[in-house]
Amino acid sequence: MTGNTNFDMLLTTTLKSRTGKLADNMSDGNALLRRLKERGNICPISGGTSIVEELEYGESDSYWYSGYDTLTFNNPQLFTAAEYEMKFLAAPVGASGEELLKNSGKERIVDLLLAKVKNAEKTLKNQMSVAIYSDGTGSSGKQLTGLKALVADVPTSGTVGGINRATSGNEFWRNWAKTASASLTSETIYDAMNEAYLGCSRGTDRPDLIVASDDMYKIYESSLVPQQRFVNAKLADAGFQNLKFKGADVIYDGGTGGACPAKHMYFLNTEYLRLRPHKDRNFKMIGDKDRVAVNQDAIYRIIGWAGNLTMSNAKLQGVLIDYTAPAGSN
Repeated sequence: MTGNTNFDMLLTTTLKSRTGKLADNMSDGNALLRRLKERGNICPISGGTSIVEELEYGESDSYWYSGYDTLTFNNPQLFTAAEYEMKFLAAPVGASGEELLKNSGKERIVDLLLAKVKNAEKTLKNQMSVAIYSDGTGSSGKQLTGLKALVADVPTSGTVGGINRATSGNEFWRNWAKTASASLTSETIYDAMNEAYLGCSRGTDRPDLIVASDDMYKIYESSLVPQQRFVNAKLADAGFQNLKFKGADVIYDGGTGGACPAKHMYFLNTEYLRLRPHKDRNFKMIGDKDRVAVNQDAIYRIIGWAGNLTMSNAKLQGVLIDYTAPAGSN
């Protein structure tokens, strides 16, 4: 078939109008992405073979001196860069000739179209929410570089942003991480969280967002007396259940469909995290021309995204992991 002209026009115009809002809906539906948006840390890129984040990790020469003491300039290494691959996500929206014939009235075509577009939007949102916590190895390494990679359980191994964390001299690129030696309880979780919080702090640079799995959130919540249950009203108004810890917002991303790994609590300084979408592929329709299948009686449009989640400071990120008993133990 050459395509149903009415459906083709409706599909194109509807996608253009709806995908204009999809990027905002995506960030508003995830607490981490929402925080990045509030900070202005959703920073589009215009192109390039990779996404580069410049890193400042060294210190200049400095001396306490008196009189004619010699001041030596050693030209220390102050800067380097992390390099992230661009990752791609897409959801096709289409209709077969059979569907078009059975829904040939204008209103029926619109109903069919909206149902398919909404389903694609929901699918993309779910995929992105899962990818935020991924280690980037899903889909044969094509998935977004998520927190499991950036804020690793074992930060002394693996390569992130092109920098090998196992290499001597790259200690600056290792996040804080600790696994509890015994199962955390409402009596012990505060001290464990305090250790993690302090381990990720540097002067006034401190975690501002703590993302917990359901089990970790429940333990922390149960440790609080009613007078301590302070919340961020702005997050609550946006639909995120949250608490506070030393000024940082504590939220959970679990429940049905939640993607935060079990027994994990991430201590994030979102000043140093960015979502870097490509400006021309930020949940937008790919191309304007007809996409008619050459060997199918169908028409397609594709909603696409390209970019990655990046980090420019690892030392100020952390993860607290609850104890897991060895297999076979009582």
